[in-house]
Amino acid sequence: MGNIPKKEERIVAAPNNIIIRKNDFDAAIFDLDGVVTKTMPTHALAWKKAFDEFLSQHQGNDSAVRPFDIATDYMIYVDGKPRLEGIKSFLQSRKISLPAGDPKEAPGFRSIHALGNLKNGYFLEKVKKDGVEVYQSTLEFIRKLKAQGIKTGIISSSKNCALILDSAGLAEMFEVRVDGVDLIKLNIPGKPAPDMFLEAARQLGAEPSRTVIIEDAVSGVEAAKAGGFGLVIGISRLGNRKNLLQYGAHVVVNDAAEISVAHDDSAARKPAELASAIESFAAIKKSAATKNIVVFLDYDGTLTPIVDTPDKAILSPQTRDVLIELSKKCVVGIISGRDMKNVKTLVGIDSLIYAGSHGFEITGPREFKESSSKGIAFLPALDQAQKVLEEAISQIKGVLVERKKFAIAVHYRLADPADVPEIEHAVDKVNSLHQDLRKAYGKKVFELQPNIDWHKGKALLYLLEALGLDKENVLSLYIGDDVTDEDAFRALENKGIGIVVWDTPFPTAAKYSLKNTDEVRAFLSLLIQICGGPHE
Repeated sequence: MGNIPKKEERIVAAPNNIIIRKNDFDAAIFDLDGVVTKTMPTHALAWKKAFDEFLSQHQGNDSAVRPFDIATDYMIYVDGKPRLEGIKSFLQSRKISLPAGDPKEAPGFRSIHALGNLKNGYFLEKVKKDGVEVYQSTLEFIRKLKAQGIKTGIISSSKNCALILDSAGLAEMFEVRVDGVDLIKLNIPGKPAPDMFLEAARQLGAEPSRTVIIEDAVSGVEAAKAGGFGLVIGISRLGNRKNLLQYGAHVVVNDAAEISVAHDDSAARKPAELASAIESFAAIKKSAATKNIVVFLDYDGTLTPIVDTPDKAILSPQTRDVLIELSKKCVVGIISGRDMKNVKTLVGIDSLIYAGSHGFEITGPREFKESSSKGIAFLPALDQAQKVLEEAISQIKGVLVERKKFAIAVHYRLADPADVPEIEHAVDKVNSLHQDLRKAYGKKVFELQPNIDWHKGKALLYLLEALGLDKENVLSLYIGDDVTDEDAFRALENKGIGIVVWDTPFPTAAKYSLKNTDEVRAFLSLLIQICGGPHE
């Protein structure tokens, strides 16, 4: 099997930007509910309905008849466990005992099996009525894994796993499935025991040390830790980041979109290992010898230094002059997390393409204008989340909530570092109430964005196609400084050049580096010399 890197060497990531490489891992095993499918709320509601009906007729003390609480009871006693174990665990918490009963027993309150069958009936009724919704970001992540030859498996304590996969059209996405039916057939324990994961790894032909586990339940990460798996990724959709880390997750994200799959080792290079774009300009000039150059750039940290508050990020006159001259020679675009109108006002050059909110809204010269209709649908959720979030952190000093059209940014650069966990907890809590939004990260900022598969990389590729520049005779360059720019670097791996402006050595898919905004301006000045005339 060869020498396996230490875990800390294999978790190739800046905070919350995990990169998985084929030479480190052979397989990835996913939990079903809450990771691949959005069936966790359906399960939780079915449990609540069944337990509340049972408790309402139970003759006991006030504690026993208190309604089932999804936020506490479900997460602590039921989530991730086999059906019967979840029932036992919850009933024990209320000091209630029931006989086991018979698996074929009719739904009801007489036994654990009867209560489990009642819950299952409510769950299947809901699935039949509404179908199964899939996390598209997880699906895209699975596709990337498979494209790199990393095997995939699925585990679930539910006996309905096969039904759910078929309903969602996901059955062919996994080589191996180990579910609640297998628990009985193989006579193995469910989570928090590691047996389900170990069995899936065995069937995949993968060593646990070379297998990634993706889980959202505390019992799941606890099981993965006990199994000695190489990388355990927790997905926190309900603000349970702390517990996931405590029970065994090596790293916790809010969504699979925060996990990248490297095409090769080049995608995991550190900026310190990259050649300077200025010192390597001769090589770049050679690559562009027979091609038209197109330049896209981030704004904050690339064209202007990172500042305490967004309103202070003012473009220098020198850099503006360079951009004006460059735009006379080639297509130049700004792709920023800022609102389109805001970044356009800050730059103030009409000849540039502007993509704001990571590409949800785009404008440019010659009346070129595009806007994401998908983004519009998320505006009500963003409005609601903004109000709750502003109220939740109103008493924390130094934190700034910036509402963009298609996102909410929470800046904490001026906040006390001791308050950052509280700030993030507030963001996580609001995010848990709006699963149609996802949390993203930047330098000293948390951001809530529409939970769809869209980022700077896809915006860049879209622009190249829309502008008629997705051609072999075009050399595309992208310059950025943050983890949010990595998607753009990866998008250009085989068709252009990524250049990272770095002040922290996080792994990058960029090919060259620049040290600061002054070097960016110097590099753009060099480009003016080799660019041709304006593109028609």
